[in-house]
Amino acid sequence: MSDRPRLVATDLDGTLLDADGKVTARTREVITALDEQGVPVVFVTGRPIRWMETLWEEVGGHGLAICSNGGIVYDVPTHEVRKARAIPHEVLLDVARTLRATVPGTSFALEKTTGFALEPSFLKHRDDREVLDVPRGPLEQIAGGSVVKLLARHEELAPQEFWDVVESSVGAQVTTTWSSVGTLVEMSAAGVTKATTLAELCTELRVAPHEVVAFGDMPNDLPLLTWAGTSYAMGNAHPTVLAQADHVAPHHDQDGVATVLAELFDL
Repeated sequence: MSDRPRLVATDLDGTLLDADGKVTARTREVITALDEQGVPVVFVTGRPIRWMETLWEEVGGHGLAICSNGGIVYDVPTHEVRKARAIPHEVLLDVARTLRATVPGTSFALEKTTGFALEPSFLKHRDDREVLDVPRGPLEQIAGGSVVKLLARHEELAPQEFWDVVESSVGAQVTTTWSSVGTLVEMSAAGVTKATTLAELCTELRVAPHEVVAFGDMPNDLPLLTWAGTSYAMGNAHPTVLAQADHVAPHHDQDGVATVLAELFDL
């Protein structure tokens, strides 16, 4: 097929991974086959690097990943940050001040190129065994370094209510999105999304948007799916994603991405 995509961009959770958060044998087989054909598979995820280490071997230990909703481009074979698109320090502090004033009770955490940091109240009422050793303190104290994502949580507001007020309050300063079902908003530097970072990467690789096929399931995937020449929402996707995408792939727990790619590339 002369019109086959030249690059595959896929979200992970709820998309490429099954219900257990794993890469199935069938999916791994398809990714390997594309690698052998020289077709890059770029993993485009809201996950930070620290949640990715267990996946590299499963996906063959090759290629590039766009992590933290576009904040980081990561070289999988060398385990190095290739590029970071950080939130300017003063913007970060100003956004936090605004949200504290607008929505009292908001607590914050940070994803940095060097790891995770959080305010003590951020995990209130939640199991924090996985982050026992991370830096904790007031935002102003932990905000040093290269911050690629600011996380804001609220314990009392409903998710949609909180998402809406954060966007209306600070949406001109940062890019806001969400990829979870709880009352948590993720903020990147202004203009930074999965799509804009993938666009920069594709420019480097000399791949045009119409040569990209993309897969996703949550609202933070919408810019990516809109930018790519061909887009697939998973059968389990959020209603807004199902409405936006060009096509619908089978459910993520039924090897939906692998099924579509096998058809597109005659695998």
